[in-house]
Amino acid sequence: MDATYLLVIIGMVLCLGAGALVNSTMGKYSRVRSSTGLTGAEAARRILNNEGLYQVQIECLSSESGDHYDPRTNTVRLSRGNYSQPTVTAVGVAAHECGHAIQHAKGYSPLKFRTALVPAANIGSKLGFPLILLGIVLSWNQVLIEIGIWAFALAVIFQLVTLPVEFNASSRAVAKIEQYGLLTVEENRGCKKVLRAAAMTYVAAAASAILQLLRLVLLFGGGRRRSD
Repeated sequence: MDATYLLVIIGMVLCLGAGALVNSTMGKYSRVRSSTGLTGAEAARRILNNEGLYQVQIECLSSESGDHYDPRTNTVRLSRGNYSQPTVTAVGVAAHECGHAIQHAKGYSPLKFRTALVPAANIGSKLGFPLILLGIVLSWNQVLIEIGIWAFALAVIFQLVTLPVEFNASSRAVAKIEQYGLLTVEENRGCKKVLRAAAMTYVAAAASAILQLLRLVLLFGGGRRRSD
């Protein structure tokens, strides 16, 4: 087997494993009711109000996934289950997104850097491979190929910058849950497992992106047309 294909396989295994872990962990604790009876939306509102972030809105998504904080509109968006269910998973995920809102309010530098990288990362992820393929079609035009590799590298950098942002948001979430008594000590242990599992998806995605970039460099970065 070509070593470059092995890099792709390793990346896929990492992502699949992380996805399975987060689905299993979130599924388990989505069946554990929070003793306070707070839904994700209610927990989020309590954290935000206690932090003085009254201007941050909370919205319910139409899907069962996609929880996120939108810094452009100051909005925490929660999936239907996490918005309306009083479970450990719902409280943990809601608190994590509030962690991003707190980062935004406090001017957390890695979040500002990641937000600034979004346009470049989107361009890199969309144009990286097409530019490489175009370079190959045009008689292995090395300039286009290398531009494509550098474009893809922007998306990889975005993945790396995302890691401290997500880990910090989870740390803030755990601290606020404890500070405001949103979960019991035992429930908070489960919440930490949920947040750790979610964090592993970002670690796996970053590792997979790095391996893919390495593969592109090995295949096309040598400045010579492959004879095989």
